[in-house]
Amino acid sequence: MLLIGESLNVISIKIGRAFRARDPKPIQEEALFQKEKGMDFIDINLGPAKKDGHELMPWVVETVQEVVDDVPLVLDTSNIDAIEAALKICKLPPLINSIMVRPERYERMVPLAAEHNAHFIALMWGPDGLPRDENERASLCVELLYFANEAGVPNENIWVDGIVTPVNIQQPQLMSLMAFQGMVEDIAPGAKSTCGLSNISNGPPEHLRPILNQTFMVMLQRHGMCSVIADPLDEKLADIARGNRQDIADLIYSVMDGNAPDMDSLSKEMQDYAKTVNVILGNTLYSDSWLDI
Repeated sequence: MLLIGESLNVISIKIGRAFRARDPKPIQEEALFQKEKGMDFIDINLGPAKKDGHELMPWVVETVQEVVDDVPLVLDTSNIDAIEAALKICKLPPLINSIMVRPERYERMVPLAAEHNAHFIALMWGPDGLPRDENERASLCVELLYFANEAGVPNENIWVDGIVTPVNIQQPQLMSLMAFQGMVEDIAPGAKSTCGLSNISNGPPEHLRPILNQTFMVMLQRHGMCSVIADPLDEKLADIARGNRQDIADLIYSVMDGNAPDMDSLSKEMQDYAKTVNVILGNTLYSDSWLDI
């Protein structure tokens, strides 16, 4: 499982302030930290950046590349001009985050990816917003990948993102995403996949976020997901992603298959993972106290 570090982000007070002040130190410290933690990509998230994104994004890219030039970058903003400016100066082929399935977006952005040999995240967000189910996701995927292929972008340069939703308000969408993820190889042979993993825990209490993120990552990997955008501070998640906690993965797979071991035979750590799988699957009604039941 490839890991894309998510914390070089404008919503961070420290990083947001550094972006506005053009202060390289906090940005470079964060980039070096993510490299140290073994992130495979570093996501530069400017948000909308409507005012000065076309100047800010290339500045941040150059700032990061001064200290980390061997980890590919993810250009994360809705400002197309900002992405275009940064594509010209990336030392390694970057990943554009993201291109929605809306003609006014993909008709301009896909040719940029083709011109600069960049990869891009194909976000399954269509004209009507979030797809209702896996079939709508599949339809959107076919539309965008057909356009990209015609423009000269091969499936191998496309990372499909079926969209993760919060477990506490949209649990059925998590089931739909897993079903869609299992379809990706058939409808987009050779394409990669990714997601904003932390979205699943957006809303639950802070102390519950890591186990939700870790558990859902394994469940998605079972369905073919090859990367996640995740918190580089979560060392346990990284261990699981690297295959260093196969015991956790095996337990999650067993619960997914309906072969959960007797709870009394499990350690507290393993009980918590089993309970979390059942919450994500909808077998247990979500509440902030699901680990205590």
